[in-house]
Amino acid sequence: MSSRARALTICAALVLALLLTAALAPLPYSLAYPGPTANVLGDNKGKPVITISGADTRRTSGQLRMTAIVATGPDAPVHLPDLVRGWFRADEAVMPSESVYPVGDNTEEVARHNAAEMKESQDAAVGAALGQLHRSARDVEVTLRLADIGGPSAGMMFALGIIDKLDGDGSGGELTGGRTIAGTGTIETDGSVGPVGGVPLKMRAAHRDGARLFLVPKAECSQAVAERPRGMRLIPVTTLKGALDALKALKSGGSVPSC
Repeated sequence: MSSRARALTICAALVLALLLTAALAPLPYSLAYPGPTANVLGDNKGKPVITISGADTRRTSGQLRMTAIVATGPDAPVHLPDLVRGWFRADEAVMPSESVYPVGDNTEEVARHNAAEMKESQDAAVGAALGQLHRSARDVEVTLRLADIGGPSAGMMFALGIIDKLDGDGSGGELTGGRTIAGTGTIETDGSVGPVGGVPLKMRAAHRDGARLFLVPKAECSQAVAERPRGMRLIPVTTLKGALDALKALKSGGSVPSC
């Protein structure tokens, strides 16, 4: 073998070794998928999601479904072939690990963080809903239970569920009009609705579970429009009052905002 041939062989071997190293090295990304949805007006694992005492509640026939994503954990390695596959699939998303898990280096730490965020979100949802209805937390006690799902992104749907249970559409009917409505968005006690991550995957989860109406934070409309499932209607939201007004207009045949 000539010296040139040996040099080419060595270079090829080095390139192959680098490619193999790149393919096998763990990367700072997570793969996310459409996760579970849950009807906040119904039961979860045999227990009501919303329990209210100190006030009369209404029967509901429609559904308000919160949505979630699932993702590979911070201690689960993701490699280059996984990312390449995820980039080309509509039912997967490649996301930086720090955007999915901003706190925690392992599954247990992440679970504790998500549970704490869920509790804060639930407290804010109760405050926002009772504030919208001009009711006092001293008189009305609201308990929220939703097992195995964490994070703050169900806040708006919790608040809407509480309002539907207590007041419906405010004129004797239920807020949903008997429809299955899904959505996502954080909530503050003043009723402001904030953006969340993973909207395209959450829309797919909602579509899979029967929803054709999706409440989405207005700041994420452009991404939602670009990737919405066929037949899904998007309603932009910036406040809890805006979401209520849109749902009431949907029932009455009035003007409903759209992305």
